[in-house]
Amino acid sequence: MASNLQKWRNLSSRIDLISRRDALSTRRLLHEGPDTMEELLDRHLAKKEKPPLINDDEAEYLNRRRLTSTRREALSLYRDILRATRFYTWTDSRGVLWRDVLRENARKEFEAARFETDPEIVTRLLIGGSDAVSSALDKLAEKQKEMIERKTRGEQP
Repeated sequence: MASNLQKWRNLSSRIDLISRRDALSTRRLLHEGPDTMEELLDRHLAKKEKPPLINDDEAEYLNRRRLTSTRREALSLYRDILRATRFYTWTDSRGVLWRDVLRENARKEFEAARFETDPEIVTRLLIGGSDAVSSALDKLAEKQKEMIERKTRGEQP
């Protein structure tokens, strides 16, 4: 009983320390991501030096794991693009939905970079793609807000 009480006291004192530290400094959360491009590249690029005690099997496993990570990120980006294109429901000058045009272009871009093996280029492509998707969605949201404001004021678009 006394040992359980001591454990709870230790836990509560740790929580107090953590809350004080959080109050004094702003900590960056994991999901917020890196602050700079260098941090992002540093995290995703393969390091040139190898630890001396890694044998061939372990090196192959680590290489596969790194490739799986970039593949997973590429698939995630592709899914994000497909989700984002749902909002583009109007047609272009030829009468084709913008959604279909954007999806076709995304597919071409991904197919063109499919066999890229340089980790730096892959990382830059992923960063550029995610930036493009987020900026496109931001612009779309701004335009929709403007259209709503115009409708509420009674103006013509």
